[in-house]
Amino acid sequence: MKVAEVLTYGEPMGLIVADTLGPLKDVEHFTRYVCGAEVNFSVGLARLGHSVAYVSRVGRDPFGEHICDFLAANHIENRYVKQDDEFLTGMQMKAKAAPGEDPLVINFRKGTAFSHFDPADLDSIDWTGVKHVHVTGIPAALSENCRAAAGRLMDLACEHGARVSFDPNLRPALWKDKAEMVRVINALAAKADLVLPGVGEGETLMGSREPEKIADFFIGQGAKAVVVKVGAKGSFVKTADGETFDSPGFHVERVVDTVGAGDGFAVGTISALLEGQTLREAAHRGAAIGALAVMVAGDNEGLPDRMKLETFMKSQK
Repeated sequence: MKVAEVLTYGEPMGLIVADTLGPLKDVEHFTRYVCGAEVNFSVGLARLGHSVAYVSRVGRDPFGEHICDFLAANHIENRYVKQDDEFLTGMQMKAKAAPGEDPLVINFRKGTAFSHFDPADLDSIDWTGVKHVHVTGIPAALSENCRAAAGRLMDLACEHGARVSFDPNLRPALWKDKAEMVRVINALAAKADLVLPGVGEGETLMGSREPEKIADFFIGQGAKAVVVKVGAKGSFVKTADGETFDSPGFHVERVVDTVGAGDGFAVGTISALLEGQTLREAAHRGAAIGALAVMVAGDNEGLPDRMKLETFMKSQK
């Protein structure tokens, strides 16, 4: 059994995407995929040659079985993905969008197998060789026990000397109350070494769209470094030691699908740090993979292998 250097935790879902434009109620043919922010992150790291294990729960149903097969086929360790005999795997329907537009996405994730994740399942994790744990704010929106597990996983990572990154990945539609969302997400961010918010998320979580103010807020909570995503412009980076810099974005000729861009940014940033690169180099790689992600339809289809990444980055110099 291969040792995983990275762990991530979240809900993998079945995804069916409309093959034609138009209202979902009128579409007759769909294509099946696997989706989820942490799925995208795992796929991206694995394509760059990093070993990653997924911590989750799915139903013992066709979508759940397909997800386990998908993870294995993409070289993602699935030994910590429990199969639930009672509750079903979550799923999404996604409309086909015109180029550059965000597609309509319908979630079916209330009462899913993952929402019943047991924090005690974290006790089975083998921390040998684990260097990094990546958590997003999505699980915390799904149930109290998912929220507790997210926090406990971050605490366990700290206890075992693994670096922790946190992407707020806000999903307001999954929360009953905005104030509760802000409180919970900020409490989780306070457990992370590296926080990866967007400017819009910063405005929601602390009241400002100014990148440096956003960075200062999370550093004040305990982060060692904050990388604030500013869309096509790239990112603003600040460390607890006072280092600050802007990292430029990459030119994109045509935006096809923006879903997964933030996950691609996390892939680039964290993979570079795992390889011993500087934070400046990491943010630059993050922007590159985020750009590649938006040029292709689908949540993780645009995530590159190492050769494609290197070719794209050289072409932009």
